[in-house]
Amino acid sequence: MANTLITGARIFDAGGAAPFEGDVLIEGNRIRAVSKSPGQIAPAGCQVIDGKGLFLMPGMTEGHAHLSFETVAATEDLITPPPEEHTLLTARVAKVLLDHGFTSAWGASEAKLRLGVAVRNEVDAGRLPGPRIRAGSLEISVTGGMGDESRNHNPRVGPSIIVDGPEEMRKAVRLCCREGCDNIKLDVSGDPFYPNTPAHSTPMSFDEIRMAVETAHDYGRKVNAHTRSIVGTQHCLRAGVDVLYHCEYSDAKTLDMFEEAKDRVFVAPTVSLFHSIVNNEAAPNGLTAEVGGYMGIPGLLEASIKTHTELRKRGIRHVIGGDYGFAWSRHGTNSRDIGFFVQYYGYTPVDALRCATRNGGLLMTSVSGDKLGEIKEGYLADLLLVNGDPLADSAVLLDAERLVMIMKDGQVYKNTASAAQRRAAA
Repeated sequence: MANTLITGARIFDAGGAAPFEGDVLIEGNRIRAVSKSPGQIAPAGCQVIDGKGLFLMPGMTEGHAHLSFETVAATEDLITPPPEEHTLLTARVAKVLLDHGFTSAWGASEAKLRLGVAVRNEVDAGRLPGPRIRAGSLEISVTGGMGDESRNHNPRVGPSIIVDGPEEMRKAVRLCCREGCDNIKLDVSGDPFYPNTPAHSTPMSFDEIRMAVETAHDYGRKVNAHTRSIVGTQHCLRAGVDVLYHCEYSDAKTLDMFEEAKDRVFVAPTVSLFHSIVNNEAAPNGLTAEVGGYMGIPGLLEASIKTHTELRKRGIRHVIGGDYGFAWSRHGTNSRDIGFFVQYYGYTPVDALRCATRNGGLLMTSVSGDKLGEIKEGYLADLLLVNGDPLADSAVLLDAERLVMIMKDGQVYKNTASAAQRRAAA
């Protein structure tokens, strides 16, 4: 692997320092040196990429990845595709994420058990383009919970495993681990898309959650949880769940529990879905703001703002990831979360970008031990050169053409930096 020297870029190291002009040397798959003065690192033997006038930042992490979701509008879109076509779809989404600057993807769950596993393996082998992937399992739910698509008159298998009781949970988690999943997903609370199981309800018991965590951790795997309710979130924190999604409802006790666990847990608010409905972006798919009102979406958004603003103040490690993959919230637009963190939760642009980079890197590091998510010596070289300033306008990250260089694991996946510089000069 050739060494690479990126020169003269404006560097956002995601470690807390103000952006500075400098050079970065990559040896193998790691950052070897960072200079705060351009021209201080000798270029001998290096591929040189001129970063003058460009913004250098760490690659982003999608913290709530559904790689097998592509323009989903109903559960049928997850159930009916044959596994062969669904595998190709999952591979397409992996490439879309990398093309849009996501060098890591923390799998939340997938529509079929081994979709994330198969694509992860091909990406790791270098046969498919994609981010670093932690493969998510099927969702594990309980009878009557979110994800249970069956009815007495119409039994059918949805995109989930249905269990009842700790021993069934143990078996389901063992199955997911046997099949190669990295992350186990639990549907702990209800959801506004399941009218009989509203968001404030908690169908899954504490003993079931605890069994899932103990079993997964014994295998060296991590546990994600869909939890919107107060009771569900408290159960997850007590049981040792690693990554919590949504978490709209809270009270003083819940916030205190988060603070006690802040060095252990990661949280993805997933606000994009609500934003899309409230602002009528989902209207072409029948999810108008009026329909969202009937579903209680405005109240959930208000609760999300209140809870996650307070979690920000308490230093909880937020990661971006807003349930992308729906028809109204498509892959490739995942970095919208950076702006949403500023808009809804009071983050500064700098700290919102750190959620996408540093915090996401810490999430990935929690498993591998290899540091990433910052531009520092010894860190894995996942880097983006951007034609524009994401701190002034994070929307520049939505335009794949503005991501003029994408590097993952020290390898240049894309480099049009010189073309971008010519356009800027013109």
